[in-house]
Amino acid sequence: MFTVNDEYAEACTAFEQMHPQFDTDTLDALRRTEYGRLDAQQQVYLDYTGGGLYANSQLAAHMDMLRTGVFGNPHSANPTSAASTQLDEHARHYVLDYFNASPDEYVVIFTQNASGALKLVGESYPFAAGGHYLLTFDNHNSVNGIREFARAHGAAVTYVPVLPPELRIDAGKLREFLRFAQSDASCLFAYPAQSNFSGVQHDLDLIDEAHASGWDVLLDAAAFAPTNRLDLSQHHPDFVSLSFYKMFGYPTGVGCLIVRKSILPKLRRPWFAGGTISLASVQADGYYLEDGVAAFEDGTINYLNLPAIEIGLRYVEQIGIERIHNRVMCLTDWLLHQLSALRHSSGKPLVTIYGPVDTHMRGGTVTINLYDRNGKLIDFRWVEQLANERGISLRTGCFCNPGAGEMAAGFTKDELLPYFHGSERMTFEQFITAMSLQGDKAVGAIRVSVGIASNFADVYRFVAFARTFIDTDAGSIRVDGGGC
Repeated sequence: MFTVNDEYAEACTAFEQMHPQFDTDTLDALRRTEYGRLDAQQQVYLDYTGGGLYANSQLAAHMDMLRTGVFGNPHSANPTSAASTQLDEHARHYVLDYFNASPDEYVVIFTQNASGALKLVGESYPFAAGGHYLLTFDNHNSVNGIREFARAHGAAVTYVPVLPPELRIDAGKLREFLRFAQSDASCLFAYPAQSNFSGVQHDLDLIDEAHASGWDVLLDAAAFAPTNRLDLSQHHPDFVSLSFYKMFGYPTGVGCLIVRKSILPKLRRPWFAGGTISLASVQADGYYLEDGVAAFEDGTINYLNLPAIEIGLRYVEQIGIERIHNRVMCLTDWLLHQLSALRHSSGKPLVTIYGPVDTHMRGGTVTINLYDRNGKLIDFRWVEQLANERGISLRTGCFCNPGAGEMAAGFTKDELLPYFHGSERMTFEQFITAMSLQGDKAVGAIRVSVGIASNFADVYRFVAFARTFIDTDAGSIRVDGGGC
């Protein structure tokens, strides 16, 4: 059990002196009233990039709505259906309001999550021979997966490198590749506003630069939106993918694709489903898709949970996204400084940080590996097992972002090719074993991330945990399990 002692009190005082802008009172009060279960259970939650935490008041507001209302399937005109439609459409408009997106320019398509939003783009975008899909090495696998739609329709696929150690986009290469756009073909550029691997924030001005070169732009905002203001009156991507549970924890199973109205007619669904058509016939073998948003929301929307989206967004607005951002960056700054300073008695560093080691254009995601006193990589799976025993929730593996991981670890194409073009499927465990024979390169890593309910005690306890690996000898460690 964590107890406050003199060492902690001294560290906390030093932290507050270093970060006088840190809003202790407001968000610590929220920690007690809205997230008291964390301290009651002695939990250290450091996986906000994986999923946000919900507040007690969010649940109460949503349950009150369900208890006092009668809501039916919105695909009808009866009173209970109309009640659902009214709440769901209000949530749709509130999403636009929150992101300062003009309803004259943007529409909101509700999906299962950010991955569902990205799949919708991939399957509907008019890729064809002569067209192009351009994306960065630093992307979630759901963005990488769109390449399969592009290739299936004859479009070219090009990856823009990111440059170690900060893992920022190679600006020179990007400008070179942006010149590939052809005026008579559909060309799509995709990148994340914030990396879910390293926390790097990529320049939103790239949106205008890509547009000027003839590209449509897909912005993955899933890791960015929870602690940063995304203002769609200032930046105008054609597509924005989001998962709401990453922003405020509840509900899961709902995301959205924010789309510019001007590009919507360009999209073509490869199938039709209930809810997407105005008319269909079996014998006449034909159908007519609905106009606008309805053509992209397959089946019945998650109508009982959509009102909880507005509740969550209002909750974040009440606190203030700038206040949340400031808190996250103060904690991240302290965490980066402390981890960078950890040394074995030999003077060798304990921690390697992937990405920026300061808070310039980065978010609250910090990805690291630990190395023993001899400079040998400590297995991230072992670190996770020990963290679990201490009630510390962190994430290990490759975080569904293989490109950033490969660049961080220094893997080359020639090293990787044999394991992805063989005759047999390879498991993650087999891959770790095989790659370990090529040297002490990290196949996975350890990711900690802070968010709305994080406090100084959380990051302090993680750094104290990391210190327990000082002067460790990793040579005899054997760990089972793990994965991407």
